[in-house]
Amino acid sequence: MRWLVTGAGGMLGRDTVQELLRRGEDVTGLDRTALDVTRPASVAAAFGAHRPDVVVNCAAHTAVDDAETDDARALLVNGEGPRLLAAACAAHGARLVHVSTDYVFDGTARTPYAEDHPPSPRTAYGRTKLAGERAVRAVLPDASVIVRTAWLYGVHGRSFVRTMLDLEACRDTVDVVDDQRGQPTWSADVAVRVADLGPLAGRGASGVFHATAAGEATWYDLAREVFRLTGADPDRVRPVTGDHHPRPAPRPAYSVLSHGRWREAGLPPPRDWRTALRQALPLIRGASPEPVPSEEPEESLRETP
Repeated sequence: MRWLVTGAGGMLGRDTVQELLRRGEDVTGLDRTALDVTRPASVAAAFGAHRPDVVVNCAAHTAVDDAETDDARALLVNGEGPRLLAAACAAHGARLVHVSTDYVFDGTARTPYAEDHPPSPRTAYGRTKLAGERAVRAVLPDASVIVRTAWLYGVHGRSFVRTMLDLEACRDTVDVVDDQRGQPTWSADVAVRVADLGPLAGRGASGVFHATAAGEATWYDLAREVFRLTGADPDRVRPVTGDHHPRPAPRPAYSVLSHGRWREAGLPPPRDWRTALRQALPLIRGASPEPVPSEEPEESLRETP
C-alpha cells in the first residue's frame, strides 16, 4: 500500500512516518508547506502525485487558546481540511485515518469516556475538531477511522515531559497542576496504533478508536514520575490547582478515555503510561530540543508552565 501522512512535520506525524518506514511501507510525509489541507488545489495535487491507498491526517490547528478568538481559522484547518481529505479519498478509493482529540468531550465525567459517548466540547478548539470528525464520517463513512488521542509527548519538538526535564535542571521546585486528570501518551505508541488501523479502515474497522495510554494521572503525577525516573527528588514537584495557570480556554478536568474498540478489532489494548514513559524518557533526554512546528499536537503543550 501507498501511505500519505499530512502534518508530517509535527511530533505525531514524524513518528507515524518513522513507524511506517520501520514496517517497510511505501510512505510519503508532507508538512504544511508541502500540503495545505485547507486548499483544494493542494490536496488534489498531493493525491495526483502520490496516489495514496491510505491517508493519515495529522495536520491540525492546535492553538487551543488562540482558537477562542480566531475560531474561523481553526475551523478551516480542523473542519474543512478533513472534509477535503475525505472527499479526495472517496474520489480515489483511498482510506483515511483522521487524528482527533479528547477535547470533543466536556471533561466533566468521572469514569472513562467510551468511544460512543456523546461529544460536548466546551472550547472552540474542541468544536472545530468535532466538526472535522463529523465531516470525515459524513463524506467517507465506510473507509475511515477516527483516532482520538490526548496528553501527547515525544522525542520530536517540545512537550510537557521535555519541559519538566528542562525545569528539573534549572529550578529547585516546580509547581504543576494537580486537578486535571488524563492519560500521558507517547506519540510513538499512537503511531503504532495508526499503522495498525490503516489497513483495517473500512475492512473490519471503522468509526472511533481511542489511542491513549492505559491508566491515568494528573500533570503533577506525570511530573513527579519524570523526576523519579531521572533520579531527581519527586518532592521538588509541588501541586497547584488549574487556577494557578489561568488560560483563555477551559481545560478539561477529566480526559480519561476508554479503549474497548481495540479488542473488537482484534488488537491488544494500550500499555500503561508509566511503562511507556520509562522507555521514552532516555530517547527524549538524548534528543536535542527542537522548535515547535505548526503541526505540533496541542496536547504536548497545553500545560507547559
